[in-house]
Amino acid sequence: MTTTLSLLSGKTVVLIGGGTGIGLRVAQLAVDAGAQVVLGGRTASKLEAAASQLGEAAHWFTVDTSDDDSVKAFFTNIPSVDALFTTAADYQVGSFREQSVEDAASPFTSKFWGQYRVVHAALDKLTPTASVVLMSGAASVRPPAAAAAYVAANAAIEGLGRGLAVELSPIRVNTVAPGTIDGHLWAQRPAEVRESAFTWSAENNVLGRVGNEDEIAQAVFYLFTNTYTTGSTLYPDGGYALR
Repeated sequence: MTTTLSLLSGKTVVLIGGGTGIGLRVAQLAVDAGAQVVLGGRTASKLEAAASQLGEAAHWFTVDTSDDDSVKAFFTNIPSVDALFTTAADYQVGSFREQSVEDAASPFTSKFWGQYRVVHAALDKLTPTASVVLMSGAASVRPPAAAAAYVAANAAIEGLGRGLAVELSPIRVNTVAPGTIDGHLWAQRPAEVRESAFTWSAENNVLGRVGNEDEIAQAVFYLFTNTYTTGSTLYPDGGYALR
């Protein structure tokens, strides 16, 4: 019987945003499963440090997901892609009344179009059995009070995943939609903002705590390796969507 580990053995896994956080956790799982990983991101020093941590199975190239030419150039370095995941994004979240249209567009500009651009550029490199995992967020199905554009962008990513699953079959395309996660992203924010968000999230989900990056990485790994799942959105959110 084929195991989930053997499914990635000798395969090429591309992780844009793989120098830190969830992407790096997925990279470690992939390397442990025998895969070669290619890390992408904007900061060479972070990618180099991550590749050094992962060992000889890891390679890296800089890429800016907001730039068509940069993304196309990134994939010229890669002969084929068996699994693809993008976490790189930079955006603003705010209320509909107070946020400028430019800032409100940022989740679409960076998170939605960044992932769209990556998958589009990778098309000719994706193998027939490849797995693509997109990243949205649980706010797509349970909107917070003042983040309408962010909510809409995440919902659009999930719709993109369903559309691509149909159009690109037999390539599998799924979406992972995390809840609030204690990790690299939140560590960059002020402590009082972080603690307030963590407390609110814990009080508003079923499990009563925030998640961690390993739990999201395991969900992505499942979507990489389950050969009968496509067009789905997986919510590792502690039950946030249920409350």
